[in-house]
Amino acid sequence: MFNIISYLIFLAAASYITVDVGRRCYHEGKLYLEYLIHDKNLCLTINRILLGCYYLINLGYIAISLTTWDKITSPEQVLAVTAIRIGNIMLILCVLHYINIFTLYLLRKNLTIK
Repeated sequence: MFNIISYLIFLAAASYITVDVGRRCYHEGKLYLEYLIHDKNLCLTINRILLGCYYLINLGYIAISLTTWDKITSPEQVLAVTAIRIGNIMLILCVLHYINIFTLYLLRKNLTIK
């Protein structure tokens, strides 16, 4: 019973975080991409590809995460396990976000040098 409660809390929080962060990065990322690339059509295409990849990575992590949980036997474990899993998603999102920003910056830097 505790596993089901933990799954529901995790799925609700992970879904909200994934959708909200994806939406925010998509809308704000357009400006950043336009600043770096100066081609609106290419920026829109890149932004859509990044959003699709972002959702796929998160859905994959969420699915894998659900399959690796041990049996939860107390309400304290529900909170601890769920918090750890949600924290992992938030850290992964943060790392992916900064990798994308840094990669796009390096690509822009290389394009302007040539």
